[in-house]
Amino acid sequence: MNASLASPAISPVPRLALVTGGIGGLGTEICRHLALAGRRVIAVDLGQRAERVNAFRHEVAAFGDAIGFESADVSDFDSCAELVARVEQAHGGIDILVNAAGITRDASLRKMEPRQWHELMRVNLDGVFNTCRQVIEGMSTRGFGRIVNLSSVNGQTGQFGQTNYAAAKAGVHAFGMALARESARKGVTVNTVSPGYCDTPMVAAVSAEIRQRIVEDIPVGRLGSPADIARAVAFLTADDAGYITGANLPVNGGYFMSF
Repeated sequence: MNASLASPAISPVPRLALVTGGIGGLGTEICRHLALAGRRVIAVDLGQRAERVNAFRHEVAAFGDAIGFESADVSDFDSCAELVARVEQAHGGIDILVNAAGITRDASLRKMEPRQWHELMRVNLDGVFNTCRQVIEGMSTRGFGRIVNLSSVNGQTGQFGQTNYAAAKAGVHAFGMALARESARKGVTVNTVSPGYCDTPMVAAVSAEIRQRIVEDIPVGRLGSPADIARAVAFLTADDAGYITGANLPVNGGYFMSF
């Protein structure tokens, strides 16, 4: 058989995946989809959210040891370094990193306080650096890695009251493109998934009137589901997805289309 037509090597042991924001609306579903794809998954989030952590453990109990939880603050570089060291000591090298952690601090720029800008940037953009910086060396050395960073449709279109959020989410993809160039020859892919408006607690907090206007502007006529996003992440983190890197996969129901 022509070597170029041969199937890519598939790992005989479960790949280890780290999912930040792993107990959120999107994060939990991403953990489920990765586990269903045969991955060993570690969800990462703030440990002080005890009620939510317990709810998460209940939601994924059917997966047994395939999904675990570790506490870390993605906005803190040292916390991420300790997390990765702890996980690798217990489970081995991290093969897959999904950065789904994110917050909003909405305000028009005229009213935005420096605290709102910096708090968001520390989680939404610094968090991507903090985690990727910890895993990229090991992935490169082992010759395999899949990194998926979650951006947002609002990083592509902008949104009123979200100069901080839009800037951070646009930066997430630019970061990913640059890292993709650095790591492509090492067997490491870096891609972005940009969700549109999804049926999550963050969107549920918006007034019913505004949600209705949003749905009216979505060509497919509905909000996205967490599963819509999780399927895209599972696709980009597959062992045989090695020829896709530096890409941004919009999952927004046609809300924003570009060439």
